Amino acid sequence: MNRIIAITGASSGIGLAIAQMLVEKKDVVYCLARTKPTDERINFIYCDVSSRDTVEFAISQIIEEQGRLDCLVNNAGMGISGPVEFEPNDDIEKIINVNLLGVVTCSAVALPHLRASKGIIVNISSIASEYAIPFQALYTATKAAVKEFSIALKNEVRPLGVRVSCLLPGDVKTDFTKNRVKADENTDSIYRERVERSIARMERDEENGMSPWEIAKGVTKILDKKNPPATFTIGFNYKLLRVLKRFLPERLINYILYQMYGK
Repeated sequence: MNRIIAITGASSGIGLAIAQMLVEKKDVVYCLARTKPTDERINFIYCDVSSRDTVEFAISQIIEEQGRLDCLVNNAGMGISGPVEFEPNDDIEKIINVNLLGVVTCSAVALPHLRASKGIIVNISSIASEYAIPFQALYTATKAAVKEFSIALKNEVRPLGVRVSCLLPGDVKTDFTKNRVKADENTDSIYRERVERSIARMERDEENGMSPWEIAKGVTKILDKKNPPATFTIGFNYKLLRVLKRFLPERLINYILYQMYGK
């Protein structure tokens, strides 16, 4: 039986790649986003994950049309870079609302239906949740919160037959890079040169990152698992980084990150 799958933010990037791969597997896929994907095979329902009303409407539409929901992939997200000192409050609220509260809201609204189907939630976090990157403090904080939320939620719903897993991707080549919001700090800011070097390094890493199709392959495999891991990473280098985190002193890791992204 084909699965009914909802993916937030599936109009581009990682979300679109996941959606297209699942459509190829004959699953019924819904993109919940503010922008319609160009691939006509993907069902589209307008949804702003920071608005509970639109989330409830989108999930109810899926249930009305299909009678059930088997999988939810919380992929919608945004990035902000720059010094915390100059982050506008509106941008701070926006990234928290999209990256964290959006995941919480979509999961809460979908759970009654996922309990019925014994379904699965996959949340997209980031390797930055474990390696805190300077000048991406808010992005790092929200993605770390998503990871911990996922681990806690997994145990909340484990006896109910719902599976939860969280992906921590590394650098991926998508439009996320050009869509990143950048703080408009003062021209004579003491941060400016360091921020410019840091962002240039981030963007270079992302431009040379993995294809979103590699991420999609990993997510589709997790969706098939009866007992998926609480967290998982794709790519040898990023798996190695997670192993090293267990053994290297935190002070050393933070110093290396300073040399790479903060100096």
